[in-house]
Amino acid sequence: MKQDNQLHQGDAKIYERNYKKYGLNFNPIVSFASGAFVLIFSLYALFNLEHAHRMFNLLNEVIVTNFDWVFIISSNFFILVCLYLAVSRLGSVRIGGVKCQPEFSNFAWYSMLISAGMGIGLMFWAVGEPLEHLIAEAPPIFESSDATHTAMATTFFHWGLHPWGIYALMALSLAFFAFNRKMPLSLRSVFYPLFKEKIYGPVGDIIDTFAVLSVIFGLATSLGLGIKQINSGLDYLLGIGYNVHIQVILIAIITLIAIISVISGIQKGIKFLSTLNIKLAFIFMMAIFILGPTAYILRLFSSSMGVYFSNVVEYASYLSIGDQSWQSAWTIFYLAWWISWSPFVGMFIARVSKGRTVRELVLGVLIVPSLLSFFWLTVFGGTAFEINEATGGALFQEVQANLPVALFEMISYLSIPALAEIFRVILFVVATALVINYFITSSDSGSLVVDKLTSGGLMDTPVKQRVFWACMEGLVAAVLLLIGGEKALMALQTAVISAGLPLAVILTVMTISLIRGIEMAHTKQMKVLDYEKFQRLLKLSKKKDHLDL
Repeated sequence: MKQDNQLHQGDAKIYERNYKKYGLNFNPIVSFASGAFVLIFSLYALFNLEHAHRMFNLLNEVIVTNFDWVFIISSNFFILVCLYLAVSRLGSVRIGGVKCQPEFSNFAWYSMLISAGMGIGLMFWAVGEPLEHLIAEAPPIFESSDATHTAMATTFFHWGLHPWGIYALMALSLAFFAFNRKMPLSLRSVFYPLFKEKIYGPVGDIIDTFAVLSVIFGLATSLGLGIKQINSGLDYLLGIGYNVHIQVILIAIITLIAIISVISGIQKGIKFLSTLNIKLAFIFMMAIFILGPTAYILRLFSSSMGVYFSNVVEYASYLSIGDQSWQSAWTIFYLAWWISWSPFVGMFIARVSKGRTVRELVLGVLIVPSLLSFFWLTVFGGTAFEINEATGGALFQEVQANLPVALFEMISYLSIPALAEIFRVILFVVATALVINYFITSSDSGSLVVDKLTSGGLMDTPVKQRVFWACMEGLVAAVLLLIGGEKALMALQTAVISAGLPLAVILTVMTISLIRGIEMAHTKQMKVLDYEKFQRLLKLSKKKDHLDL
């Protein structure tokens, strides 16, 4: 274990306050406060689920109705800041210092970004959301002459530049303060310009507790919904049935696999599973692309991209006047969710991005995952459009009846020759394996993030702590499924979304201190580079003088 004289100043202060017995190293205030709140929420849902559901829905309605402008303005502001940092001279600042090199290859890095950021969500919504926008209720944004282009461009808006811009800014802030300012890798660190040394005391504990709850509840919701999709896939394949008891058993099995990944460490566990996910996802997507309406998908992708990029500036600032139901249910819901999800994804991205420049981090997080998401959504959304039309709307009806089976219903309708029916079974297997793998990587990376938050941001912590938090995430999801099924998960999801409002304000304030800090780092970096250049020129000059003699 590290000694105090080997720790940087911020880590040393956290280390001194931590509980350090029985092979553990954690902040007892953050850990026990987070655990107590999780217990209280679970008991509240257990004894009065209906009341909890109503209360959180009311809170959510107040937020999205009265503060929708906060989410719209702040999310656009975050993208503008990201673009400014990427194209300006500040983009050359390297996370971790001038000579720091990336820990992971580009392929492994992108794989981990997507696995942690949106893996389960893209599997869950790729069929259902485009169909909803096309058939259920026409969206008031990205209007075009073709309803399918409107539906896809709207889906792009919810899964593209805006969520990844939020993630990029949070990740950059955490990475910069941790690796350049030598502070703990924790949400408390980004508040240093405001609270100074107080972040190492109760103020920082409150901030980290808030972040821990956001991560645990957000993960529990996603994992609970994801396990329903896994249950659907296994029921299609093996006929095991679809009920809450099977889902709890599946959570236990997959959490056990996640624990094995946790023990393996980030270099082996998360990295291996994330790269495996990307390879499987590519094979799966290309199979649907080839078996589906290939030419139609390509035309839809090109046209929808045109509609999206030609109108994104206008519609990204759109605020409903009068009837707010559509925007509240879709756009504001998504923006609040991405913001509340940002401490988890942002901290994980920060952890794996040391050694990259500000420009590499921002453009890498903002552009590449967005474009990959666009094509993924078009492949599955476009295939769903064609199948739904061919079946007279049967696919849409089945999706509305049971959203978790949307992907598997689409596969079942694919036109595959009788002699090649085995390919349909393979597609079911790969789809189920992908959801399981994304479940595991989310749990694994989530336990890593929560462990860092509950330890005050220390870089190295005992494995048994990460194992504990992996178990806790699975336990919360399982308990909520047993208590009230999807209604309990929706109550929790609503609570998480409510946290998006204060986080939007926090991110906005944080941006100011981040830009100032990067400007100072740029000045320092230029001095170092100028000095090294001077030394090289001096050596060349001495060598030339020696040769002249």
